[in-house]
Amino acid sequence: MEKAKLRGRILKDLENLISRTCAKGKMTKRVQQIHSSIIKNHYNATDVYIDYHRKRVVMEILLDDSNYDPKTINLSMPTFNANFIFTSLCDFLKSCMDEDHKSLAYYSGLLSSYKSESTQRVFA
Repeated sequence: MEKAKLRGRILKDLENLISRTCAKGKMTKRVQQIHSSIIKNHYNATDVYIDYHRKRVVMEILLDDSNYDPKTINLSMPTFNANFIFTSLCDFLKSCMDEDHKSLAYYSGLLSSYKSESTQRVFA
């Protein structure tokens, strides 16, 4: 029961964060990083560029990460270049939300880092 509540809270907090960051007029570097992180996690992408004005997302999607070793430099990973068009960034990001345990842990860390950064700006 507690896990279901925590899961729901993480997803709801992430949806709220997406809504708040999409509603802002100016996209700060941190907001852009959060948006890219959500997309990278969902698509298993290595590089994500969001063109906010043309409403496009360009990314390199990793095809096979079985050879990935975080201890070495990976120079030849098979990737696929993708170019998506979106009508609503908020809806696109919400569609990228996954509910598996790995993604929930990732979102929890993303939310806590955003909250701690927001708190530091208030008290600085």
